[in-house]
Amino acid sequence: MTNKKGENKGRVFSKSGPGSKSRKAFLTVLAAFLTFAGPTYVVYVFRNILEIDVFVSMFSGIVLFIAGLVFVWYLIRNEVIS
Repeated sequence: MTNKKGENKGRVFSKSGPGSKSRKAFLTVLAAFLTFAGPTYVVYVFRNILEIDVFVSMFSGIVLFIAGLVFVWYLIRNEVIS
């Protein structure tokens, strides 16, 4: 709804847009996946199923764990996770 001056009188939308709760939930689940499933299941898949070298699979697990921690830190800093 707008009045004659073109001002909005209706609902006020947040700047993050619609679906912000689902976006926050998705980002939280992604951060948890990177932090916990990355170093365990990805290393397992690389080592046992794809038969990639132990050092490469362990290095990828460490990288995913660090990426997950950085992502969690980013979400806490931007108050997505409180």
